[in-house]
Formats: sequence, structure tokens, C-alpha cells
Amino acid sequence: MRVYEYEGKRNISGERIHQRRTTLRLSQADLAARMQVRGVTIEREAISKIETGDRFVTDYEFIIFAEVLGVSMEWLAGKE
Repeated sequence: MRVYEYEGKRNISGERIHQRRTTLRLSQADLAARMQVRGVTIEREAISKIETGDRFVTDYEFIIFAEVLGVSMEWLAGKE
């Protein structure tokens, strides 16, 4: 599978994920644990790469990130 980049990053939501996670005072490990409780297997290292734009975010991960962080998918995508 070919992963494309947009403006040098592999996702558009990493900065917003980082912003909301730090606002909620969650560690990357805590966020990973909350994602795993909802059925998404993800490790702390993957969240780090997502936040820096080095890792692609799948559609199902995107939905669960929004739920866990308590934001809309539009906000997570930078549309709000």
C-alpha cells in the first residue's frame, strides 16, 4: 500500500490529537490505553508518530480518536 503525504505529513489530524491530548493532560500511554479499551490496538509509539505526522491514521482510528478525545471529527480534521 502506498501512503501519500500532504504538506510533508502522513495525516492531517496529528497536531490536533496532540493539542487535545495535552489539554486533557493525558500521556500518550493513557491515550493508547483508552483507544485499546474501545477496540483499537495501538501503542504509545504509534501515537507519537501520528502526532508528529510520521504515521498514517486509518479511518477507524480517526473515529475512535475523536470519541476518546471528546471532539468532533471535523475539529480533529482542522475543519472547525
